[in-house]
Amino acid sequence: MTRNLHDPHMRRALDLARKAEGQTSPNPMVGAVVVKSSKVIAEGYHKKAGLPHAEIVALRKAGSKARGAILYVSLEPCCHHGKTPPCTEAIVAAGIKKVVVGVRDPNPLVSGKGIRYLKKNGIEVIAGFLKRDCERLNESFIKYIRTGRPWVILKSALSLDGKIATRTGESQWITGPKAREYSHQIRNRVDAIMVGAGTVCADDPRLTVRLKKGAVQNPARIIVDGKHCVPVSARVFSNARREQVIYATLEGLPAVRKNKLQKMGVEILVLKRKRGRVDLTQLMSELGARGITSVMIEGGAEISGNMLAEKLVDRVVYFLAPKIIGGKDAPGAVGGQGISQLKEAVLLKDMKVVRLGDDLVIEGNI
Repeated sequence: MTRNLHDPHMRRALDLARKAEGQTSPNPMVGAVVVKSSKVIAEGYHKKAGLPHAEIVALRKAGSKARGAILYVSLEPCCHHGKTPPCTEAIVAAGIKKVVVGVRDPNPLVSGKGIRYLKKNGIEVIAGFLKRDCERLNESFIKYIRTGRPWVILKSALSLDGKIATRTGESQWITGPKAREYSHQIRNRVDAIMVGAGTVCADDPRLTVRLKKGAVQNPARIIVDGKHCVPVSARVFSNARREQVIYATLEGLPAVRKNKLQKMGVEILVLKRKRGRVDLTQLMSELGARGITSVMIEGGAEISGNMLAEKLVDRVVYFLAPKIIGGKDAPGAVGGQGISQLKEAVLLKDMKVVRLGDDLVIEGNI
């Protein structure tokens, strides 16, 4: 019975948190609801790093009515001084009698300490309520805090027979407008988009977000080019002074190319060589060090295959079009040597399939 009372309020906290999807990095998304006498008296969510946390927003709205109320929050309240004061102190000062927490904060500065502080100050705490749902909400934040590396989404648009282009390299457009719209929604939620040199040379993409509705925030662009073959005139470099563009490459970068890219505002990242190419594991660590918590890989069989082989992918999003391209020379979605036995195949969990127009979206975690 108690669970039924708490469930709708925690789910509301999750819905509130999602309102800031793509806006809070490197902070998590958090929602909070204040309830008294079974009625919601205030709500709040964390809108952006540096702004008040969800609990503070909700408590300010509640004012004196917060005394004796229950606070629902999707992530453990912080208990340390960062860009904002500790939420735990504000909760105690507001006179909250009970706090229902979705999941513990993985940050060592907080993990468990926020809950202990509240209990020490006489507040009843229920921890781990709808834990799995709350973890899913902040998968990228949790991985980033625990490993120092970003959450990686591998996205690809392909035909029914697994082709991402024709034998001549034509790939625009395999999927329909609704699928492409969803792809841009994902772009709008991640910190960065990563592509290989082949994709830039073939398609000359801008890799920006093109949505007709809602707030738009272009992610950082990461170009992986170990052979120094991407044209300096590529459109992806055109606005590097305004929005972050990282050129990940190997030693031996010609001075002329280096100078041109730097003058355009491109950040050059020289990485170690691994099996004749850019060390992608090192690249992920470098991106994490720059505060990038989530990356979407946009197509390219070679980089997709290499990222999967290095076990650096966390989630797969495949857009499947009702088309058959055929031909042994038409590229597939995943390059490289591939596996030798089926038991080595990459398996997806928590998979879901949604129809968008004529296309299917198949996604799941690895």
